[in-house]
Amino acid sequence: MERRTLEPRPGWQQTVEAQGLIYPLTRHPDDSLRPYWDESACYVFSLPEVEALEDVVEELHRMCLAAAGHIVATGRFADLGITDPRVAAAVAESWHRRAELPSVYGRFDLRYDGTGPAKLLEYNADTPTSLVEAASPQWFWMEDRFPGADQWNSLHDRLVAAWRKQAKLLPPGAPLHFAHSAEDELGEDLMTVAYLKETAEQAGLETEWISVEEIGWDPLSERFVDNGLRFIRSVFKLYPWEWLTTDRFGGHVLDTLDNGGGTGSTLWIEPAWKMLLSNKALLAVLWELYPGHPNLLPAYLDGPRELADTTGYVAKPLLGREGEGVTVHEPGTEAAPRSGAGPGPAPASGTAPASASASEDEACCYQALAPLPAFDGNHVVLGAWVVGDASAGLGIRESSGLITDEYARFVPHVIL
Repeated sequence: MERRTLEPRPGWQQTVEAQGLIYPLTRHPDDSLRPYWDESACYVFSLPEVEALEDVVEELHRMCLAAAGHIVATGRFADLGITDPRVAAAVAESWHRRAELPSVYGRFDLRYDGTGPAKLLEYNADTPTSLVEAASPQWFWMEDRFPGADQWNSLHDRLVAAWRKQAKLLPPGAPLHFAHSAEDELGEDLMTVAYLKETAEQAGLETEWISVEEIGWDPLSERFVDNGLRFIRSVFKLYPWEWLTTDRFGGHVLDTLDNGGGTGSTLWIEPAWKMLLSNKALLAVLWELYPGHPNLLPAYLDGPRELADTTGYVAKPLLGREGEGVTVHEPGTEAAPRSGAGPGPAPASGTAPASASASEDEACCYQALAPLPAFDGNHVVLGAWVVGDASAGLGIRESSGLITDEYARFVPHVIL
């Protein structure tokens, strides 16, 4: 793994916008616009290196599924901040019937420097973003700049195949709705959902478009409806489950939840059991089940334990986005363990350490501090994609500091 500087292509901004990346620039606090898509550099990997990372990702995915099964079997939902018995029951039923429920994709965030083993920072298998740039503009960039080369990127083909394979699990005779939140001002959620909708259509599925805010409730039939007052039988939502179950209509979601086998009137994708994989408590459960595993960092739920005096630690709210609420503690610093009523609603598509403080009564996972590696002064995190149960691609984000936040940059990669 090495970082190489390059001259950006003439008209790169217009090029990537035409390929679906409508947010190529990021507005910073000083009101300046700087590249989010940054092709002034790229990362180069060897094929054996990528093949080894693919194996790591698929092993981590299997371990996460085993940890989810452990949580359900032992009823440890409170450790994840899931204290509503109805939500816990819905998650458990979803897990037990997962073979009947469509499940599409997820993203691991990994610490990797090209030498030591990759370390899991977290797993988002409910509402991961940065998909469009990893699947499309990155591939076309490689074809322009390194014709004949390869890339860790089978995302598009695997997504189409996943929809085609799981079509039989969808309610017959009804379109699959695709929903994003209209509150997203950047356009990232919008384009992520639009891209996934496109892959479903290429798989032969009938689709419809709707925003989460436009989903209606018909009190007579007691079913969710779209703008045309048609029943919503199935819907892919880029909207976290912890919001979906606590919003004003959360009770209706649980009342009408199709958890496979026609148990309800609306099937939601990703399924409810993905709540188990997008919760930072999963990191601590993994460490309990696989202590000392080379691809894991020590993590606990009851406080930093020995990490406070050895490696230092990162306190991560169980739910969060773009590093929101995460605190970094160097070795020897004192901080009282946070505990309390568990996390409130918060988006679940975030990553990596940040400097904003979590509230003192917010439940956290305490993970060993493993500072992101720096290449030419740029700190990098690898976003490794899973589609179904298979490794599917890589997206790399860089930051100027140790914080991978909303100002991070996406940098393409190539296999040479």
